[in-house]
Amino acid sequence: MTARDTAKPARCAWAGDDPLYQHYHDTEWGVPHADDQRLFEKLVLEGFQAGLSWITILRKRENFRRAFHGFDAKKIARYTERDVARLMADEGIIRNRLKIEATISNAEAYLALKTQGTLAGFLWAALGKREPLSVRRAMGDIPPVTDEAAKLSKALKKAGFRFVGPTSMYAFMQSTGMVNDHLVGCPRHAACAKLQRAFVPPVV
Repeated sequence: MTARDTAKPARCAWAGDDPLYQHYHDTEWGVPHADDQRLFEKLVLEGFQAGLSWITILRKRENFRRAFHGFDAKKIARYTERDVARLMADEGIIRNRLKIEATISNAEAYLALKTQGTLAGFLWAALGKREPLSVRRAMGDIPPVTDEAAKLSKALKKAGFRFVGPTSMYAFMQSTGMVNDHLVGCPRHAACAKLQRAFVPPVV
């Protein structure tokens, strides 16, 4: 038996050598859940990620949580121009006025949606169906966007959310387990597939 035969399956290549990125890949990416607070946080962070790399956001995530009061939507929805100025001066986050203002309006949209149900239920209902189990064998097999992501983006925009374009929403779907895009050779593919099969999407 050769060393290659006994070697552990490789992670998805995008996890690289960064311990933070590897931990995110191994414990969070692709795991389905119905926690509205975490889903709202991820929606906001995906908006900030637009045009940047995810590792940039990941390294600043704790700063974002501090700056945005733990992503408490009720507090964010009450932000004033003074809060915008505070955030624009915060070097620990991405200082983009449009994205900061979008976060405030997204908190308002989230709270409005919550009066009628859950964010998780809304997201899964907007998707319409579960995507089939992916069998991506190489990074080049993973599309930047899908029809389902475009559908989700359209539903969120209609509900008042901003910075939720189709590409960002496909990244959101990947990270929250709405689709399993771990490569089939990655040990997390089978683990996340099992979690997805057991996951019962919430109703609106």
